[in-house]
Amino acid sequence: MQPQRYELVFEDGPESGQDIVVVSVTDRKGPGGHPVYADDTGIVRAEISDSGEVRVLPSGGGQEPARPVRARALPS
Repeated sequence: MQPQRYELVFEDGPESGQDIVVVSVTDRKGPGGHPVYADDTGIVRAEISDSGEVRVLPSGGGQEPARPVRARALPS
């Protein structure tokens, strides 16, 4: 069973640090058939596989591709 929440850790680079966004599972599936997780605003959305692979999904036009991101499961 997959976790209900994850922290998405966006790496800016060695000098810039990290951005962390908490996402929760939604009722949607991504293009790979895995659950889609979203933050409270619905702007940050990601498909996360059961092996922890992350695919950031665009939520609107004009978004730039996501920088490298990893997921950390949070306790329920």
